[in-house]
Amino acid sequence: QVQLVESGGGLVQPGGSLRLSCAASGSISSILAQGWYRQAPGSQRDLVASITRGGNTKYADSVKGRFTISRDGPKTTVFLQMNSLKPEDTTIYYCFTSIYYDDGVQGFWGQGTPVTVSS
Repeated sequence: QVQLVESGGGLVQPGGSLRLSCAASGSISSILAQGWYRQAPGSQRDLVASITRGGNTKYADSVKGRFTISRDGPKTTVFLQMNSLKPEDTTIYYCFTSIYYDDGVQGFWGQGTPVTVSS
């Protein structure tokens, strides 16, 4: 089993910054991709940013130029640097990791970390 532990959420004023972290532990063989999603109450979970094993990144149009996804050397921790935050960025953020095993690919979610952008 794999555990994803998120941290870094909180309250920030508009225009401010936050850095989310997601640390993976457990039975990790080969990470294929990691990403951050966000979900408002009553809405679907939408992709914010993702990074593949090869380092290719993808961003939602609404965060391009403001958010940056990165990871540490061992690639077990993924970060989301969020700058120029707006009130509409307020919601719960979830990290996601897909891992390749001999018997197939499995996806894992973090528990979610809240981000509130408000003055």
